[in-house]
Amino acid sequence: MTRTTPAPATRPVAPSAPAAPVRRRPGRPGPGRALAYALLIVVALLYLYPFFIQIAASFKDDPQAAAAPLSWPDPVDLTAWRRILGIDGGDSSVPIGTWLTNSVFITTVVTAARVFLDSLAGYALSRMHFRGRGFLFATVLAVMSVPGVALLIPKFLIVTQLGIFDTYQAMILPLLVDAAGVFIMKQFFDTIPVSIEEAARIDGAGSFRIFWSVVLPMSKPALITLTILSFQGSWNEFSHFLVTTQSPEYRTLVTGLASLTSGELGSGTQFPLKMGAALLTTIPVAVLFFSFQRYFVRGASEGGVKG
Repeated sequence: MTRTTPAPATRPVAPSAPAAPVRRRPGRPGPGRALAYALLIVVALLYLYPFFIQIAASFKDDPQAAAAPLSWPDPVDLTAWRRILGIDGGDSSVPIGTWLTNSVFITTVVTAARVFLDSLAGYALSRMHFRGRGFLFATVLAVMSVPGVALLIPKFLIVTQLGIFDTYQAMILPLLVDAAGVFIMKQFFDTIPVSIEEAARIDGAGSFRIFWSVVLPMSKPALITLTILSFQGSWNEFSHFLVTTQSPEYRTLVTGLASLTSGELGSGTQFPLKMGAALLTTIPVAVLFFSFQRYFVRGASEGGVKG
């Protein structure tokens, strides 16, 4: 009789732990992100290349700039910048100083007034309930859809009838309020809860006090966005100044650069002088935008979407 040996008891197998995910070292982007960065760098260089050529051309003399416009200056010539800055016997026939003074004065006044008045109008449309408010806001939207060139003749007729043609008043007054700025501020004020203003109203504060002391300090992103847009628009304005002025003493950098490009202020190509003046026109807007780019993007997104 054979004896059967019992089979050994099998020990339960513990489930294996899931494999830990492979973690990439911080600071080392994946292939897809690296490719995206490389593509962005290439596109940025393509956009910046004309500015490099502009800077290089401003440091050449006229024959070198005409013969080799895409090369770097060899040797460096500062004649154009001496004429622009009016130093070392610069040519006084190019009144860059007058153009710059007019641009700074008009841009400062228009930007400050537009930010204040657009904020007031936006707050009124957002908070005050009055008959015709919806129609007034629809009118603001309708004005935004009208191309600026269609308003040139009406602007000319109005400033002529008012007797302010060829004056600073004609250059400044029609630019003090902007429909796009009213829209941005109105949409941003809509995102601020009304309950924040109730405490100040209980304390006896009026509408303007609440606007100035409570709501406006909370609207920093929208205010910076409106400031950048107003500064850029008034600094680069051309067509409005073209139809409201005719005297050389009222030219800004943009209209003066146009007269320089047309050959009104001298013969020859004058490429270095034109590129230097154009660079001087570009620098203030670029510095302002890059200094407040973070607030500009935030304010544009919050002002364009109603909360």
